[in-house]
Amino acid sequence: MSKKEIYIGLLLLCSGIIFAQGEMDAFRFSQTNLNGTARSMSMGGAFGALGGDMSAMSHNPAGIGIYRSSEVQTTLNLNSAGAKATWDNINSTSRKTNFDFDNFSYVGYFPTGQERGVKSWNIGLSFNRVMNFNRRYVAEGRPLYSMADYVASQATNAYGAGKGIPENDLIYVSGSYDPYNNNELPWLPILGYESGFIGTKYNNLPSTYYSAFGQWEGNDWRAYSPDRTTLRISESGSVDEYNFSLSTNISDRIFLGATLAVTSIEYRMASKHDEDFGDDYLYMDNSLETEGTGYSVNVGLIARPTDALRLGIAYNSPKWYRMTDYYIAEAGTSIAAYDQPEMEGVTPEMAYTEYSLRTPGRWIFSAAGIIGNMALISADYELKDYKTMFLSDREGYGYGANSTISEDFGISHTFRLGAEVKPSSQFAVRAGYVLETSPMKHALTSGEVEVLPVGTVTHYTTTNQANYITLGLGYRFSPNFYMDLAYIHRTQKMNLYPFSNVYYSDPEPIQSNPAEISSVTSRFALTLGYKF
Repeated sequence: MSKKEIYIGLLLLCSGIIFAQGEMDAFRFSQTNLNGTARSMSMGGAFGALGGDMSAMSHNPAGIGIYRSSEVQTTLNLNSAGAKATWDNINSTSRKTNFDFDNFSYVGYFPTGQERGVKSWNIGLSFNRVMNFNRRYVAEGRPLYSMADYVASQATNAYGAGKGIPENDLIYVSGSYDPYNNNELPWLPILGYESGFIGTKYNNLPSTYYSAFGQWEGNDWRAYSPDRTTLRISESGSVDEYNFSLSTNISDRIFLGATLAVTSIEYRMASKHDEDFGDDYLYMDNSLETEGTGYSVNVGLIARPTDALRLGIAYNSPKWYRMTDYYIAEAGTSIAAYDQPEMEGVTPEMAYTEYSLRTPGRWIFSAAGIIGNMALISADYELKDYKTMFLSDREGYGYGANSTISEDFGISHTFRLGAEVKPSSQFAVRAGYVLETSPMKHALTSGEVEVLPVGTVTHYTTTNQANYITLGLGYRFSPNFYMDLAYIHRTQKMNLYPFSNVYYSDPEPIQSNPAEISSVTSRFALTLGYKF
């Protein structure tokens, strides 16, 4: 039995989740960006052993035990995300710029008055934007296969190889039958049939389908390739974290901390898929909104064996989310040779799905060297196992996508380096570098496995490693008031698939050559802080 057949079998055991979320949805909400204060980001986020920075609450909360005074600060961020898409030697570019209020934090310092043992207790409260979804992709190409070919294959093999949907199950009958109310039917073939993407074969097999764009050659239907395909995707939203931290300082040598984090997700996606066949065309528009709330716990330790060396270890638990997706899609065709040349369809309004997501936990190991008051260098290593992502319905029953998650994902490794030099007591210069490997296995990134659609959303993106180069300046106006500025340059290569490769032989295997995306993001962050 194929992986897809196992997935479909598990899916159909759970009534009413035909729009069930998939492995790419779990991955989207399990990622984080380089985030925090301008000082932290300018040093590549390598603060796991350093502490003394508000961003420690999201990584190693022992770091707020380093503080010797109370402090409040805020961070503003200007983000510009650009993407160059190359699809069948056709280049397209896009850019999206936004201004955000990314961080507000407070640390309270409460000394005990003791010279040894527990010298102080510190509490921390913060708002932190850990992920920004604002980006836009535009890709134009001349792929061999059409969305109609893909939908035909999905309808023909909906329940496994050659186990298609009977045509009568796709036909709306006023007052008596609506296929969207049939919990056993995936929505993509319903919308494709209603919109004229597909029809049944000439040999009267009622559950075998072909693309509506083509011509007969004897008893066989030869599907056309589109003259031009355009895919536009716009995403927005964020993952925001609210942290409540407690840390203690033991003899200035051991620092312990814990954070309770409450996380909020707001995500919006709109996509437009258009294909031009000369006199004919098809389109599919998708809209998706996701809301979610979750919680997690971070614990950490920093050891200071000498004045010049600090070592850190932290564990960030998985985030446990309750999620809701709202979605709608519409599609249409225009085929000049047909008696009814134009057909359109739309999914039910106000459709939604409630589900749960568990993201991976992560371990962070850190070291830092400090040269008096003049300079410091720090390094973090982070390990995150993405195959532990888990999706379930609102009753807690796991989705079939969990089997593909464990097969298609593995461990992501993140290396962070940071340095700071102080030419004077008021002025600091900083730099950093981050390398983040992709958790996606080769079979997934190379298209060797089928990625099943979520409802009517067929497109998805696979990622390669991400690289950050960071720079920053710091200036202390007075013993109490300071300003930090950071520049973050992030690059990543990705593949954008309009739909997955399909390996079923009926009607025929579908090859989905992806658009190659070069993503470049530039950010400026400004932090203003006050000690008291």
